[in-house]
Amino acid sequence: MSPNRSFDAIIIGAGSVGTPAAFSLAEAGVRTLVIDKFPSPGQGSNKRAIGGLRATHSDPAKIRLCLRSLEIISTWKERHGDDLEWHKGGYCYVAYRLEEEKILKDLLIVQHSFGLNIRWLDREGIMEAIPGINPNGLIGGTLSPDDGNASPLLAVEAFYEHAKRLGAEFHFREKATGLIIESGRVRGVRTDKGEYGAEVVINAAGPWAAEVGKFAGVDVAVTPDQHEGAVTEAVSRFLEPLVVDIRPAKGSANYYFYQHATGQVLFCITPSPNLWGYDVRETSEFLPMAARRMVDVIPRLKNLRVRRTWRGLYPMTPDAFPIIGWTKEVEGYLLAVGMCGQGFMLGPGVGEMLVRMVLKAQTAKDDEVLSYVSPYREFKGLEKLQ
Repeated sequence: MSPNRSFDAIIIGAGSVGTPAAFSLAEAGVRTLVIDKFPSPGQGSNKRAIGGLRATHSDPAKIRLCLRSLEIISTWKERHGDDLEWHKGGYCYVAYRLEEEKILKDLLIVQHSFGLNIRWLDREGIMEAIPGINPNGLIGGTLSPDDGNASPLLAVEAFYEHAKRLGAEFHFREKATGLIIESGRVRGVRTDKGEYGAEVVINAAGPWAAEVGKFAGVDVAVTPDQHEGAVTEAVSRFLEPLVVDIRPAKGSANYYFYQHATGQVLFCITPSPNLWGYDVRETSEFLPMAARRMVDVIPRLKNLRVRRTWRGLYPMTPDAFPIIGWTKEVEGYLLAVGMCGQGFMLGPGVGEMLVRMVLKAQTAKDDEVLSYVSPYREFKGLEKLQ
């Protein structure tokens, strides 16, 4: 069967990575098709993200990609007119134990070497940055004021609308079922509705990346981890930075929360041990666990009413770093997967780098980034600020 139509590139997945990638590709004049099984963009993991955007990471790859993402999101309204509810409130990692103090201070060396605007604050400095924080045992923490937050749903919709205006096509309610491969090279994509030709296919399938990888016989080391989040009623602004507590506790490795531009407080925990699988039903255990941790850090939060809880999927890799790169098994097959719950903050920067890869215009900085996120790395160690 001959392809229905041909494109320069086909993206599988219209989420936090696939949609901004489509925008960047279309902006560069690349004829792009996006295929997604859901009815509209961002209906997989994107709509379940809480909206944090930070360059405060522990490795140069994520730092560089997220610095660019922050630039794109923070200037989007000025350049394109859409309000993404961007708020430059910063990120604050708090330390109540010597273990966290050492981790955060050690990371400052790497973060400063890449030009991050981040500093260590003592106990009084953190109390000023986070009014009402529990002072008992507080040592200090780091503050990165250029980080912030925005609406994942508004952002993905903006990327989608602008990508369409630039000529990108989106096929929703259409499931990719395989690749067209000839002589070891990608020639297109098969779906449950037809076939489409392309010399480049990008796997941006999020939690379903491993399934899509099998289309080319490629073992993609991505497994979904189930995380829960929640949102409260809206109240007057009382909190600027997104607060992260990396202390482990029973049932959770860390937790984080912030006040959105709309006044609502959003919060999430990282489960420990991991909860592998595709179950997105919320549980009765999450809210009491998260509430205890939040009220322990900011006691006044006990007065907030929670409006909704939900569960989403983090596409995790063994070392908590993304997987980005061309496959060796099939020429023209590009992976942009395993964002480990950080697709919203990585997606815009990744999308622009994918364009340079497709157009064979990679920079030396791109090559360095790609060395950290290669599909063929050894997956040793673990990212320190997941």
